[in-house]
Amino acid sequence: MKPKFAFLTERHRGHLAMALFSLLIAGSFSIGSRAAPFIESGALNSIRFFFAVLVMAGATLAVFPKEKRGLLMKPTAVWRFAILGALMGFYFISMFIGLRVTDPVSLGAVFTLMPLMSAGFAFLFLRQSAKPVVLLGLLIAGVGAIWVIFRGDLDALLRFDVSKGEVIYFSGCAAHAAYAPLVRKFNRGEPVTAFTLWTLIATWICIMIYGATEIGETDWAALPSIVWITIAYLAVFTTAGTFFLLQYATMRIPAAKAIAYGYLTPSYIILLEGLSGAGWVSPLVITGALITVLGLVILIRSSDV
Repeated sequence: MKPKFAFLTERHRGHLAMALFSLLIAGSFSIGSRAAPFIESGALNSIRFFFAVLVMAGATLAVFPKEKRGLLMKPTAVWRFAILGALMGFYFISMFIGLRVTDPVSLGAVFTLMPLMSAGFAFLFLRQSAKPVVLLGLLIAGVGAIWVIFRGDLDALLRFDVSKGEVIYFSGCAAHAAYAPLVRKFNRGEPVTAFTLWTLIATWICIMIYGATEIGETDWAALPSIVWITIAYLAVFTTAGTFFLLQYATMRIPAAKAIAYGYLTPSYIILLEGLSGAGWVSPLVITGALITVLGLVILIRSSDV
């Protein structure tokens, strides 16, 4: 009897993993924007990653053979995880700082600039060059993202009228873009679950160092329920879940294509924000989001780089 989904190749599974990745990321922008005013980014991300580490540790132990669990306690070349953890810690901190001062749709658009940066880092770290059709898809989606960032306002684009939050988050996206190809470069044959666990632990340590003061000053008992709902969602779905999905996918498809699924993020955020009652964006902004989706379609239909 054939196993379910046996018709899917490893490449197909990589694409499906990133489609789910983008949906989970979109949810984090919407729910995160509601919690951001009540808690500092270092404190929120420290508790979020603490729970994410527990979730991932449980999942890893569940799938790891008992006779090999001792290997989990002895990761080789710990410096790899320190670098990956620092990059991802910086990304998540920048995201929640940005959400305090910028709307989630604009930040979602900044997120879609990541694939183009990831393609550059993939060439730098892996000598993985993108074919012309892939670059075309990246550029088209980048144009759509820029249109959303400037809210379809040509005058704002010409003035380069960007907010502080967008600038901060852009720097975090650059760190995330470097992370994707480094996963492939740094992996030494470890199972995805084990590699993900140690990356999460490293990220948590980096955030704890950054947010030590914020953690001590937070009145945890007085936090509203939306903060704890956000922490639960982020810990399970957009920390442990997306770390696993990203590392699973980047071992099967090129880094630029994997991160390109972020092009779905603005469209998902627009939908989630509208359905939640936060309001719908203008048709011009929706047009920009759809242009980013067109870039993704071009990338998916191209042959792998």
